[in-house]
Amino acid sequence: MENEVKKYVFDAFSALEQIEKYFLTCPNFSSYDSQPMLQDATERNLEIIGEAIKKALDVNPNIEITNSRRIVNTRNKLIHGYDSVDNTEVYAIVIKHLPLLKQELSRILQ
Repeated sequence: MENEVKKYVFDAFSALEQIEKYFLTCPNFSSYDSQPMLQDATERNLEIIGEAIKKALDVNPNIEITNSRRIVNTRNKLIHGYDSVDNTEVYAIVIKHLPLLKQELSRILQ
């Protein structure tokens, strides 16, 4: 695998791990919803994940990442549609979709 692709995948993986650390002290949605700084940090790292995956796909479009296009679209919505970001959607992404993404990114990095 190209070093450039590995760098982008590593960046996405690192941002995902940051989100995991943040959520160690976030037991439920109401906790997330009541912490604007946690929301900002989570959204920023989701933006990094989306951008890194976009760049990795630009270099190698055959990378096997489930819903890669939706990940990039989420990044675009967070950045360009900042006024319509829904905390329930962001929270659901973290809880439901990041575990699979972590497995896939780990597999790519090995």
